[in-house]
Amino acid sequence: MGIGGAGMSGLALLLKQSGLNVTGCDMSRTYYIKKISDMGIQFSLGHSHEHLEEYSPDALIYSSAIPADNRELLEAKRRGLPVFKRAEVLSWLFNQRIGVGVAGTHGKTTTASMTGLIFEEAGLKPTVAIGGELCDIGGNAKLGDGPHMIAELDESDGSFELFRSKLAVITNADWDHVDYYPNFSSVLDAYSRFLANRTRDGIAIVCGEDKGSGLLLEGRIEEPILTYGWGYSWDWGAANVTHDQGGGVSYSVLRNGEPACEIRLQVSGDHNVLNSLAACAVADISGIGLDVAAKALKTFSGAKRRLQWTGGVRNRDIDVFDDYGHHPREVSATLTTLKKMFPRRRILTVFQPHRFSRTAAMYREFADVLTMSDEIFLLPIFPADEIPIDGVTSTLIGDLVVQKGHRSFSLCNNMDEVVSLVCSQAQSGDVITTIGAGDVFTVGEKILEHMKGVTAPNDAMAIEI
Repeated sequence: MGIGGAGMSGLALLLKQSGLNVTGCDMSRTYYIKKISDMGIQFSLGHSHEHLEEYSPDALIYSSAIPADNRELLEAKRRGLPVFKRAEVLSWLFNQRIGVGVAGTHGKTTTASMTGLIFEEAGLKPTVAIGGELCDIGGNAKLGDGPHMIAELDESDGSFELFRSKLAVITNADWDHVDYYPNFSSVLDAYSRFLANRTRDGIAIVCGEDKGSGLLLEGRIEEPILTYGWGYSWDWGAANVTHDQGGGVSYSVLRNGEPACEIRLQVSGDHNVLNSLAACAVADISGIGLDVAAKALKTFSGAKRRLQWTGGVRNRDIDVFDDYGHHPREVSATLTTLKKMFPRRRILTVFQPHRFSRTAAMYREFADVLTMSDEIFLLPIFPADEIPIDGVTSTLIGDLVVQKGHRSFSLCNNMDEVVSLVCSQAQSGDVITTIGAGDVFTVGEKILEHMKGVTAPNDAMAIEI
C-alpha cells in the first residue's frame, strides 16, 4: 500500500527481483508507477479492502503515509494477515547483508547514490535502495549478487533505528520532521540510538563540520568513528576546492592529513564535496581503491530532483533546474550552489513549501534563505498527508520576505499563475529553479514548454497562457 512513493516502489522492485509476487496500490499514478509496471508488478488505483480478495496476499506492507484507520489496512488486521511497515521489511533485507546505512537530514540520497556507484564500479554488485531515483542505474533500487547492501535510511519516523549497519554514515543531524520530533534534542537521541545499533564490528563515518553531528560525537572518543570535513582537522578532509562556472567541482582528498587522491565531480556545490568525501571514506574502509572511487565519482550524474538540470531555452540563454529541497538549509545549499555556478546570472526561484507543520516551524528561516534569489515566486503549501493548520499558509513566508525589503516577490495561487508570471518576467541569461518536495517540478517542465514556443523581443518575454 502506497507503492507509488519513492521508498515503497524501491522496496517493491527489490522484492520482485528476489522472486516474490508483488502487487500494489496507491491513491495516484506517480512517476514510479511506470517503473514498477514495467517490472510486471500489478497496480491498482486507490485503496480498497477488496484488494485482499483480488490478490489474496500472504502479507501486506504499507507506507507510513497510510493512516491507521484506513479500511484496507484495518480489514487486513481483522483477518489476521501479517502486516508490516516498509522499513521493517527493508531492514530484514539489509540486516542479512554487509550493510552500509546512510542517514542524515540532508544529503543522504546523493551520498548513498555515490557510494552505490563506487561499489558498482568496483565490481562488488551491491544491492542498492535509494529514496530518490539514481540517474546512473536508472532507478531507485537494484538487487545485487554481492554481499553488500547500500541503503538510504529515513529518520522521518524513527524507522532507521531498525537497521544494523556495518558502516553507518551520518551526513548531518538537523530538526526537520517536526510532526514526529518535538525538538532538536529528540532528533539527536534518535541518531544516537541509530549509532548504537551498529553491528559489533561496525564503524561510523560522521561529518564533523555539522553542528548536530558534532554534538553526536561528544563523549564517543573510544568508539570506532571516522570524521570528515574541510581541511586537515578530520580523518578525511577536502582541500583545494575549485568550483567551475557552469557546473562541476574538484578537490583534493586528505586521508589522515595526507594527500590521497584528486576528485572531479560533474555535480556542483560544497555539499556534494562533503557527500562524495563520505563515499570515499566508505570505499576505502571496504577495500576499494580511491582510484576506483575517483573514476566512479567523475561519471556520477546525480540523483533526480537534486539540483537537476531540467532543460534550457538556448536562443534565450535560459536554464531551468529542479531541486527536492524542503528545509531552509537545503534551499540555502541549492541557491548558494547556483550562485557559484552562475555568478553573473539572475536566479529566479519558484518555491513550494512542503507540509503545514514544517512551514509553521520554519517560515522565518525560509524567508531568510529565499532572499538570496533575485526573483521569488511562492506557491501554496503542498500538504503531503497533513491537514491544514489555522493561520499557516505561504503568506507567513511571503510577509517576511516583503518586510526584509525584497522587491521582486510574487505570491501565486496555483501552478498556471506561477508559470505565467515566470515566463513574463524572465530575461535572457536567467537561471530558473523550482524547489520543493511536492509537485513543483511540473512547473519547470511547463515553463520550458511555453518558452520554447515563443520568440520575444529584447529581454522581455510576453507569453499568454
